[in-house]
Amino acid sequence: MSAPAGPPRPPGGAHPVNAPYVPSATLFLWWLGQPAQPRWVGTLAMVQASKGVSLRYAPSWLRHGFALSEDLPLLDQEWLPEQREAVAGAVDDARPDRWGERVIRFIDKPPRLALLDYLFFAGDERFGALGVSTSPDVYMPRSFGPLPALGDLATIDELVRQVQAGQPVQPALQRLIAPGATLGGARPKALISLDGHPWVLKFSELGEALDMPLIEHATMTLAAKAGITPAETRPLPLPGGRHAVAVRRFDRAPGQRVHALSAFVALRAAGEAMGYPELAQLLRRRGALAEGRSTADRRELFRRMVFNILIDNTDDHEKNHALLMNDAGDYLLSPAFDVLPSGQALGYQQMRVGRDMADSTLANAMSEAAAFGLKAKEAAAEARRVAAVVDGWQAHFRAAGVRAGDVALLAEQIDREHLRQQRQVAA
Repeated sequence: MSAPAGPPRPPGGAHPVNAPYVPSATLFLWWLGQPAQPRWVGTLAMVQASKGVSLRYAPSWLRHGFALSEDLPLLDQEWLPEQREAVAGAVDDARPDRWGERVIRFIDKPPRLALLDYLFFAGDERFGALGVSTSPDVYMPRSFGPLPALGDLATIDELVRQVQAGQPVQPALQRLIAPGATLGGARPKALISLDGHPWVLKFSELGEALDMPLIEHATMTLAAKAGITPAETRPLPLPGGRHAVAVRRFDRAPGQRVHALSAFVALRAAGEAMGYPELAQLLRRRGALAEGRSTADRRELFRRMVFNILIDNTDDHEKNHALLMNDAGDYLLSPAFDVLPSGQALGYQQMRVGRDMADSTLANAMSEAAAFGLKAKEAAAEARRVAAVVDGWQAHFRAAGVRAGDVALLAEQIDREHLRQQRQVAA
C-alpha cells in the first residue's frame, strides 16, 4: 500500500552485517512501500511484562500514514501486543520465522535474545513492506548486501547443511543465508535473485527421506489445475538427486514492496477466530470490490480449503495464508504458498473448516459455503472441480519428476480410504 505524500525522510544507509549491535529498549519501524523513499512509522519498545514489543506511531505517520492493521488505528498512544511474546498488530509479521530465529542464534549470537532483537536481526529482506532501523531519522536496517544468484546455489546448500549440523559458517559466507524472508515455518531456507526478482529458496530437512522441495513444486502446480493461484515455483537440482525449490516472492514488485498481513495477524486484528469461513468474511468486508475481486477471492479460498483437505495438507495454519493490501486499503488474497502433503493423516486441518470445526471432510467444508459467497450447488461444483484434479495427483507428481518411491509413500496417506471416499463423495 502506498502511503499518502508526506514529509520526506532521507534514505540513509544500512547497518552493516558485521557492525556491532548494541541492545536497547527501543528500535524504529519504517515503511518501505517505495524503498527509495522510506518513511518513519513509529517507535518499537520492549514490553518486559509480556516479553513482547509495542508500537507508538510517529507524529508524521499519524498525519500522513495509514493504519497498519485493524488493531493499530491511527491514534497517539502506545499499542501493546495482545499476546505474550508477540509484537503489536501487523508488526508481528515482520519478525523472523523459526528457521530465521535459528540462524540468528547460531550465526549472529546476539548479546540478548529478546523479541525486539530478533526484529532487528531479521534484516532488510523481511516479509512485507515494513523495516526495522536503529535510527528514527535515517533508515538504518541490518543489511546483508546483494542477494545471492543462481551460481551460489551449491554454496548456499552446503551452508544450510552446516547450520543444520551445528558446524561453524565462515563470516564471509554468512550473508548467503540471511534469516528474515518469510512467514511461519522451520524449514531451511534462504534468498536468491532469479531474473532480477527475489525468490525464497527452500531446502529439505537434514536426513529427510522424501524430496519435499520437489514435492512442494509438484503440489503447487497441481493446485493451479484446480483453479488456485499459487506462487510461482521452480525446482532446482542439487547433488545426490536432491532438490531445492525456489518460490517467487509475491510481496515484491519492481521498485516496490507490498504491505502484507498473515491471516493470523489479520484475523486477530479483526477479533475473529482462526478459520477459513472467518477469513472469507474478512475478505467480504475488506476485500476489493473492483472487478469482483472480493467475490473471486472468497471462492478461491473455498477451493484452497478443499484442496488442502484432499491432498492431506494439514499444516494449513493461519500463517500459511496471507493478504496483500492495495493502495485503497483493500485486502487481496495472496498467491497460495506452503501447499504440500503433510503425510500425517491427522484427519483435521489447522484452521476451522465449518460446523464440525477443523474436521477434514467435504461435508464440513460445505456446511458454511455461504460464508464464501457460494450456494450449495455452486460449492458442490467447486468441490467436484478440485476433487477431479486431485484424483490425478500421482500422474502429475510423476510428470513433475517426483521419485516413484516418494509417490508410493505419499499414496499411503493421500489415497487412504478416508480421503478417497471424500473424492468419491465430491464426484
